[in-house]
Amino acid sequence: MPGGGTEQQAKEVCLRLLTDRARSRAELADKLAAKGYSPEIANRALDRLTEVGLIDDAAFAEQWVHSRHTFSGKGKKALAQELRRKGVAQEDAENALSAITADDEYERATELVRRKLRTVPRDLDREKTIRRLVGMLARRGYNPSTAYTVVKAELATDPSGSDTDNAW
Repeated sequence: MPGGGTEQQAKEVCLRLLTDRARSRAELADKLAAKGYSPEIANRALDRLTEVGLIDDAAFAEQWVHSRHTFSGKGKKALAQELRRKGVAQEDAENALSAITADDEYERATELVRRKLRTVPRDLDREKTIRRLVGMLARRGYNPSTAYTVVKAELATDPSGSDTDNAW
């Protein structure tokens, strides 16, 4: 559509996109630009949707962080990168990320390691096991200190509580 479309058409595009999932203002602006809407039309449409509460980057960031941490097991570092890529302002991202405590991260990392340990071959060398598990957590955005601490703690005991250091 040369020159884009009307403000109403831009709002309709945004509303269709928002029915799939919550989106940041920057994501919607990118979609409108890709469809050929002028920056002026896009901004007016986005401003109007923000006024009525359909676009709220702070709420989007909170929802995104909660969902991705709880269901995908992402750590703060990965979540911060995702929010940055989605164009969420740093202040909104930091506020949303502050909802995840160090205990929350430790607990979620422990769950991930326990789940992964069920599929690690028992005859795998201890150092390789540690590297694999720490690497898995690092790829999910956990800091190295948390990752290593969780892995060492989980390898130190098995579910029955007996020491398995000798088995590794």
